[in-house]
Amino acid sequence: MEAKAIAKFVHVSPRKARFVMDAVRGKDVRGALALLDNIPNRAAGIIGKVVRSAAANAENNHAMSVDELRIARCFVDGGPAGGRQLRIQPRARGQAYRIRKRLSHITVVVTDEPLLPKGQRRRRRASNAERSSSGTEG
Repeated sequence: MEAKAIAKFVHVSPRKARFVMDAVRGKDVRGALALLDNIPNRAAGIIGKVVRSAAANAENNHAMSVDELRIARCFVDGGPAGGRQLRIQPRARGQAYRIRKRLSHITVVVTDEPLLPKGQRRRRRASNAERSSSGTEG
């Protein structure tokens, strides 16, 4: 079973958050939280809050054991970079450059299912070539 948590409109650049997210992808929740507590990055604290929220959702809503949880999927999407978050930097000859204050949407999905060995993992959808060759011929 899976539980998820989403943090939207977080004031951190998606590029910086993805760097931290790659460090915890696939780890167990306790190990990921220990790692995030020691990463000196602002995004690490925010991602830690989302991981804790996903673990709490799993424990309270789905009656899963926190000791068995691992991060199944986690990703960072870019939020809106316009509107009120746009700033102007004056430049030479009366020009103005935009400064984008980037936002992120952070999603973490935890599961209590064990990680299968590499050869036994579920295959994703078959490619178009495989589908057309396995169809009816005639």
